[in-house]
Amino acid sequence: MKVKVDREKCTGVANCVAVAPDVFELDEENKAIIIDIASTDEDTLWRAAKGCTKDAIIIEDDDGKQLYP
Repeated sequence: MKVKVDREKCTGVANCVAVAPDVFELDEENKAIIIDIASTDEDTLWRAAKGCTKDAIIIEDDDGKQLYP
């Protein structure tokens, strides 16, 4: 599984940080960045992605096929 943040869509609401603080944080532009994807489980990553109000968190399978959104 791969997780990406679309910085053009991110508005800094920080739901992802609230759900997975070991994975996401806001940078100096108040946009989400990934700090450590290995520190959590897939269920938490899915909840973080689904909690994003702008669909800025993208989940792909290992072959690059987009699974969410």
